[in-house]
Amino acid sequence: MKVDWGEVYRTSFEELVRFLHRKVWDMERARDLAQEVFVRALRHDPENPRAWLFKVATNLARDEARTVLRRKRHLALLRSEAEEVEGSPRPDEAVLAKEEWAQVRAALDGLKERDREVLLLWDAGLSYREIADVTDLSPGAIGTTLARARQRLVEAHQEMEKDHAARN
Repeated sequence: MKVDWGEVYRTSFEELVRFLHRKVWDMERARDLAQEVFVRALRHDPENPRAWLFKVATNLARDEARTVLRRKRHLALLRSEAEEVEGSPRPDEAVLAKEEWAQVRAALDGLKERDREVLLLWDAGLSYREIADVTDLSPGAIGTTLARARQRLVEAHQEMEKDHAARN
């Protein structure tokens, strides 16, 4: 069966960008990578297009991270999501929000690759079956893997909050 890539694009592009943004931490680069995923997709006719897209996106993001690490040894800073919210927050609220997102990002970056990948795929809206297809885990293992990854993320974030409180 021929894939309707136009429909797949309309229904998946923004989720793919959000997923990639959380992998590369640069919205403009995430959009570029998402476009590259769809350029590559036009040459294929996968059985599960959505899972295939996220698998290709995962590989592109991994390659991107390696390139950036070699060149600069760090990823681009996370743009404050507060900028996306309408209206301007008070300066003190903006600083707190930026610090909170930096802590969440650091906690996420501190996870093992598999945990981070499963969390980001789930956050992007993929089903357990699609996550299994992307990660090569069994569908039955996704729920457990996701629960453990969430717990590790919470623990890492709480540890960072304790360290931050101890310094202040």
